[in-house]
Amino acid sequence: MLFSDYHNHPQGHRDLPYTQEVLEPWANYAKKVNLKDVALTDHGRYHPGINLDEFFKFRDNVKDIRFKIGIEIDNDPETSEKDYKWIEKNYDKLDFVLGSVHFIDEWPFDHPQHKERYSEWDIDKLYARYFDEIKKLVNKGFLDGLAHLDLIKIFGHRPKKEITTFVKDVLNLIKEKGLTIEMSTAGWRKPVNELYPQHEIVLLIKELGIPITTASDAHAAKDLGHSYDRLYELLKKYSFNQVAVFNNHKIKLLPI
Repeated sequence: MLFSDYHNHPQGHRDLPYTQEVLEPWANYAKKVNLKDVALTDHGRYHPGINLDEFFKFRDNVKDIRFKIGIEIDNDPETSEKDYKWIEKNYDKLDFVLGSVHFIDEWPFDHPQHKERYSEWDIDKLYARYFDEIKKLVNKGFLDGLAHLDLIKIFGHRPKKEITTFVKDVLNLIKEKGLTIEMSTAGWRKPVNELYPQHEIVLLIKELGIPITTASDAHAAKDLGHSYDRLYELLKKYSFNQVAVFNNHKIKLLPI
């Protein structure tokens, strides 16, 4: 069964300083759903609230669950420069750096209040631009894995061309850099109602032998391990038998 969740946000969508009161519910819910290895990966823009000493105190007090400290860095046009500086400063204290793309220029394309702007784009050009942004992110370095690889589909907009024409180069780059890609149940909670990434991309990931992590992208502790039974059955159908976990950026593949 699945035992690891490598994309979680104790801060939610706000700069909430880490305290034991903030972090303890994540241990409680992780125990309820039988998770054994959990990475906390708050958004880079909220790094001022990530108190590493508080995390280490929390981690050391939790029994039977290996909590890891990470961060999700994206291409936020306002904050990413400062976010990368924080990562560089604290890199040796972190276990896992997750990369994602949430912006096309200034447009936060996955935000429901801005979804009308999809109509301004030729959809194939938008998909091409999105995956170019992922390549830029990968080439910046620091990453251990990629989050919700095809997030651009969140509201159900699909390219006219085959999705493989947009992702092959990206996947080859990810493979070359030795990174992981998450299998995220968050897509099942979004309008698209589909796993991140979609079927055709998963097949290529498997073909290329790119390691995977499992993730719920929980923004509340109660969503830890969300839909993991469903995810487990799907991964078995794709013949995935291992998932990646990390400790101080060192990858380890464990059986599921």
